[in-house]
Amino acid sequence: MKLIIQRVNYAKMFVNDKFKEEIKKGILAFVGIKNEDTREDITYCIDKLINLRIFNDKNEKLNLSLKDLEYEVMVVSNFTIYGNTKKGRRPSFVDSAKAEKAKELYDLFLEKLSEEKIKFGSGEFGANMKIVSESDGPVNLIIES
Repeated sequence: MKLIIQRVNYAKMFVNDKFKEEIKKGILAFVGIKNEDTREDITYCIDKLINLRIFNDKNEKLNLSLKDLEYEVMVVSNFTIYGNTKKGRRPSFVDSAKAEKAKELYDLFLEKLSEEKIKFGSGEFGANMKIVSESDGPVNLIIES
């Protein structure tokens, strides 16, 4: 499992051109699921996502987490994260989990995240989504199990 995360001042999501969700200050997280991912990968990635110290303290040091500050998360399923661009000009997605397995793990990811008492919004698996956000920093990181 791989998450590409971005610290944001806000993020808004539109699904099929209709407004669906928005978050205030927090993290925009794109979630990629590969064939071998399991429940353990979900647990690891959620723990990192909510506890990673990527927000500034009063001394402008990256010492505070999403959980510390009670910030929000926008979760977006994104199979293209595992796109391989090494050969040719068209990405290969053979490492991305098939839709049925990916949806099952994505739904479980959201369920486990809700147990953490973190406010979050999410897109719709497999839907056409547009995200409008304002980067903060910028701070962009990759979490990989």
